[in-house]
Amino acid sequence: MEMVPSEDNQFVPKEQIQNAADELRVLCIIQDTTSAKTVNEKLTLNLPASTTLSKLHEDVAHKVGYVSGTFELAWGNTPDMPSLDQTSDMSLVNCGFEPGGKRNYLHLTDKEGEQPHIASDESGAGESSGLEDSSQRFIGPLPRDGTVGCSGDYSSPSYSYSSILSKSETGYVGLVNQAMTCYLNSLLQTLFMTPEFRNALYNWEFEESEEDSVTSIPYQLQRLFVLLQTSKKRAIETTDVTRSFGWDSSEAWQQHDVQELCRVMFDALEQKWKQTEQADLINQLYQGKLKDYVRCLECGYESWRIDTYLDIPLVIRPFGASQAYGSVEEALQAFIQPETLDGPNQYFCERCKKKCDARKGLRFLHFPYLLTLQLKRFDFDYTTMHRIKLNDRMTFPEELDMSPFMDVEDEKSPQTESCTDSGAENEGSCHSDQMSNDFSTDDCVDEGICLDSSSSTERVLKPKSLLTYELFSVMVHSGSAAGGHYYACIRSFSDGQWYSFNDQHVSRITQDDIRKTYGGSSGGRGYYSSAFASSTNAYMLIYRLKDPTRNAKYFAVEDFPKHIKCLVLKEKESEEQEKRQREIERNTCKIKLFCMHPVKMMMESKLEVHKDKTLREATEMAYKLMELEGVVPLDCCRLVKYDEFHEYLERSYEGEEDTPMGLLLGGVKSSYMFDLLLETRRPEQVFQPYKPGEVMVKVHVVDLKSEIIASPVSVRAYLNQSITEFKQLIAQATGLSAETMRVVLERCYNDLRLLYVPNKTLKAEGFFRSNKVFVESSETTDHQVAFTDSLLWKLLDRHGNTIRLLVLLPEQSPGTLANRTLCQKAGSDSDVPFDGAKGNSKSVEAILEESTEKLKGLSLQQQGSSNSDSQKSSDTSDFEHIGSPTQEADSNLSLCVAADNRELENRIRAAPGSGGVSDPETPFASEERSDSEVINDRSTSSVDSDILSSSHSSDTLCNADSAPLQLANGLDSHSITSSRRSKAHEGKKETWDTAEEDSGTDSEYDENGKNKADAQYLYFKAEPCPQDDSTWDTHKCLVVHVDKRITLSAFKLNMEPYVGVPSTQFKVFRVYANNQEFESVRLNETLSSFSDDNKITIRLGRALKKGEYRVKVYQLLVNETEPCKFLLDTVFAKGMTVRQSKEELLPQLKEQCKLDLSIDKVRLRKKTWKNPGTVFLDYHVYEEDISISSNWEVFLEVLNEPEKMKSMSQLAVLTRRWSPATMKLGPFQEVILESSSVEELKEKLCEISQIPLESLEFAKGRGTFPCDISVLEIHQDLDWNPKVSTLNVWPLYICDDGAVVFYRDSSEELMELSEDERNELMKKESSRLLKTGHRVSYSPRKEKALKIYLDGGPAKDTGQD
Repeated sequence: MEMVPSEDNQFVPKEQIQNAADELRVLCIIQDTTSAKTVNEKLTLNLPASTTLSKLHEDVAHKVGYVSGTFELAWGNTPDMPSLDQTSDMSLVNCGFEPGGKRNYLHLTDKEGEQPHIASDESGAGESSGLEDSSQRFIGPLPRDGTVGCSGDYSSPSYSYSSILSKSETGYVGLVNQAMTCYLNSLLQTLFMTPEFRNALYNWEFEESEEDSVTSIPYQLQRLFVLLQTSKKRAIETTDVTRSFGWDSSEAWQQHDVQELCRVMFDALEQKWKQTEQADLINQLYQGKLKDYVRCLECGYESWRIDTYLDIPLVIRPFGASQAYGSVEEALQAFIQPETLDGPNQYFCERCKKKCDARKGLRFLHFPYLLTLQLKRFDFDYTTMHRIKLNDRMTFPEELDMSPFMDVEDEKSPQTESCTDSGAENEGSCHSDQMSNDFSTDDCVDEGICLDSSSSTERVLKPKSLLTYELFSVMVHSGSAAGGHYYACIRSFSDGQWYSFNDQHVSRITQDDIRKTYGGSSGGRGYYSSAFASSTNAYMLIYRLKDPTRNAKYFAVEDFPKHIKCLVLKEKESEEQEKRQREIERNTCKIKLFCMHPVKMMMESKLEVHKDKTLREATEMAYKLMELEGVVPLDCCRLVKYDEFHEYLERSYEGEEDTPMGLLLGGVKSSYMFDLLLETRRPEQVFQPYKPGEVMVKVHVVDLKSEIIASPVSVRAYLNQSITEFKQLIAQATGLSAETMRVVLERCYNDLRLLYVPNKTLKAEGFFRSNKVFVESSETTDHQVAFTDSLLWKLLDRHGNTIRLLVLLPEQSPGTLANRTLCQKAGSDSDVPFDGAKGNSKSVEAILEESTEKLKGLSLQQQGSSNSDSQKSSDTSDFEHIGSPTQEADSNLSLCVAADNRELENRIRAAPGSGGVSDPETPFASEERSDSEVINDRSTSSVDSDILSSSHSSDTLCNADSAPLQLANGLDSHSITSSRRSKAHEGKKETWDTAEEDSGTDSEYDENGKNKADAQYLYFKAEPCPQDDSTWDTHKCLVVHVDKRITLSAFKLNMEPYVGVPSTQFKVFRVYANNQEFESVRLNETLSSFSDDNKITIRLGRALKKGEYRVKVYQLLVNETEPCKFLLDTVFAKGMTVRQSKEELLPQLKEQCKLDLSIDKVRLRKKTWKNPGTVFLDYHVYEEDISISSNWEVFLEVLNEPEKMKSMSQLAVLTRRWSPATMKLGPFQEVILESSSVEELKEKLCEISQIPLESLEFAKGRGTFPCDISVLEIHQDLDWNPKVSTLNVWPLYICDDGAVVFYRDSSEELMELSEDERNELMKKESSRLLKTGHRVSYSPRKEKALKIYLDGGPAKDTGQD
């Protein structure tokens, strides 16, 4: 009977295998739900239908790396069914599994609250007997699974944590891919599997006194090799090795060529091994010699030189050929095939003293012990001008005979005579006796093959058997020239078995898998075969010479040198410590911990406690963690189950002080659905028990008379209790009468529900885990009216919508405070004038004292005066009378307000120096001024320097002080708002603060210029800032309690008495994190986006009217280092012409920026970031010809002569001359074109430069203005003299004003620079361009070179890019 191996390597009858192939199969998809890390991982098994449940559990345990019996399998679609019996011998079909390709979903869950135990494989470098199923073999790119090559493995973005802990069944250890370090892993595994290299590395001893172990490359390689040989892990990290290379984490994301790494690493090792026994190790193992010769075909004279090599590069497809070489032998023959130099390529023979036909080629003189062949699969396609990968088929033998490629001549040639000739060339040629001497020094130490020299004229080879090489490593590349993946196929010299080392995965493979790396396709080797071939193919081959006298074996552990044995013990102890730490981590419960600290308020931390620790021990740990020692006694603390999201105390643990935390918390989990709260009490109090199933209710007692809502009292109830029982419970907790009690449930924000049905349960009323209720039990008649009309409802409604704002008032000079518009108290004489000249000032408290009583009446009267006659006082809510029941709306009050406002305006116009100007003797002119006119540094002013008025407006207002406003962080207001401009696009600002829409829709003026306000009064109360609040200056700060449904317009109206000017004359800025401020301008929007303790800054300045826009004005300085300079903020109006805006702008520029300009020599133009754009002509109208928006930006350009731009058909171009002879750029000059003609541009450039038309060349600048470019690049990098006739086509696309054009004289020769001059100029240009923020080079990003730094890290060169 024929026997074949089964999946578990047991031999079974062949017929049994054939019958099993016909059997139905069951598809099982298992999801690991034991932790958050594995919940997205799925295991797929396709098992025979006869598989038993116990075998299913064993297979799952094997695949995921868990100990069998420490987990349970349950149905995924029917969670109520019990777990599957892991000891049952019933087949899957009999247990309800559906065969025939249908999916059977299962959940892998904890067993008895404990997570599954991770299996640990203690086996060493195993050499398992028998064959493996082909499905278990792995060859190819890195799979996304936990065990190599099986369809039933985890499908995860990275290897699973459990898989890295257990060693591969092959006994070999993998290497973790840091990111793109597969090329490094392949080379390291190849070196490790090279006995001669590994043993030599072990023989080297690290001297700690001479070098830091962290930066020692040989020591870190030694550590890595020891771990690869002795570790019990599945894979180990290479970060210590790359750190010794001087690499940082970014290098892990750079993909490099494995052959390039090999060269660089060998160079680094040679440098590190100087003055040691291993100094010549690389040359002894990997270095060969070849002769590069040229021989004259007439006289036989030969010129040659000796070259060394570490690898032999073999061409896959010759240049220009349609077919690739079929084998390595064919490519080696082509490597040494000489070429004939004839015709124009003739060689000048020193002996013949003339040019002669010659033969040029290479001859191998010496092969290394370890032969490295690089298959040059990466090439350059000159048709597409891109790098390509050649995937053509190239075979390579398992044993390679190199004797045919040695330097052997079939017949006697005159070479020997010419070799000894003294006329050998100096440029690399040498005499035969020199060559013999070279070899005589190498032969005694080199383990490779060379020629024995019996005489100067006769050479013989060593026996052919010594030139036979055996293949032991194939480094495979999968992918394209743009990127891919490396892995290594390596044959072990201990058992002769081939293995695939694919990063952390190691698996057995066969010779058939090696043949799959030849590349190519099944078809012929046609020209296009590479395009359709597999992209996975061999890239580097490493052979070892077959020589029993030299072939070494791997050091066994017992044969390790003494220092390596010490290193093994050190690493083993480190690994054991890591294992113990993992075990502790695996048994540690980590859960969020909260505590209401008596001093520090609510604190949050993470409690890490071993699962075997008792509740009492955990409480003591939490007690210390929350720093309660000396504050609260330990016996006054306890841990309770807590839901932080709902602020719900789920249960307490009475009588369970000695219960392990693992049982209380339901096992060790990566995350928990609940938290813990460390609850405290006073010594005289007793802890209340919290039972599962209870709900928590926060009860607020409401006092209707004082309109006070008390702090909450916590009450616990059951969902099945009735409202009557619930009232009795509240009565016991609060002392209120249950008979007259009204209970209001706040189910969600502003959703108030009166609980009036006595027998209804709490669950039916919508109670949940944590609830909030308001209770009131007074004898008033308020309960007789409808709830929504009652005083209780209004009070709760106000409570739910009122927010607390911190408002910073504008700073004013002494004397100005007295001029604030204040309403007099009831009964006072409103005709008493303010005496602003005396300089009396009043504090915030005084203003509050005078204004609070009349504030509500003021708001009502101002609203009433701005509305139509049909608007009645009865339209307002009842609550306005509740707030001030003794007050009546007095029509005379509005007259008082109006009179006071007029008087304020008159006093502002008349009072000398009342505007806070720096010179008190300067009379206040009638024109309006901004609140930041007197700030000296105009370049940093911003939104707070808004124009208070303009010539088309008759409104006036008082000024702020001249000093910048000091804020809490020590910066003045201008420095803060300046930084805000640079971060204008950063987050944390509401859309209604950005003023992106037409400001006219939100103006606080109606069509007649009168104020608008809300028809309904909403709660507003202001009080002085507490003295202990150090956030702001308490003398300038108000705490405002306001209903957030109030509009910004009504809010400003209510703020008038405290600011001292009408709402139209101040602006509101919302303060965000880092003191960034943004103006709130949408007056019809409410304060709903504000929350408690938000900050607001009030600044003096005229608010926008309908159709007005705030505009930032920047000066364009084309020939300055910084061409964009901020000047001021102003206001432009819809329908205004550009000339009118210039007329209003010039006086402001003169007063604020000290710029005295002529209107005919000033131009406004479009600003797009830093780029100057369309020139605005005087007759252009905003919103009709020019699109304008809020916070618009515009360039102001000062002209040397009157404006030449008169029509939109003209084009303004900025030109700059490049002088190659001096390597300098001239200043910008503007050229006005009448059309888009290239010829006209050239003619204009000829006029201003005197360059002949036939010699003039131009190019468009790149990037943003001023289009800076290095003078070392401009001459060749720009697209000079494009072949176009108009400017508005490719590649110019000059369609708008402001384009930059460089021009030059083509007859001017480029200045020649020495290397030192060029380097010096390069440094200057790099420094200049970096300061201006422009790129130093426009060339595409180059691939980063691979470097290993022997000094521990790259040198920092700040002068170079």
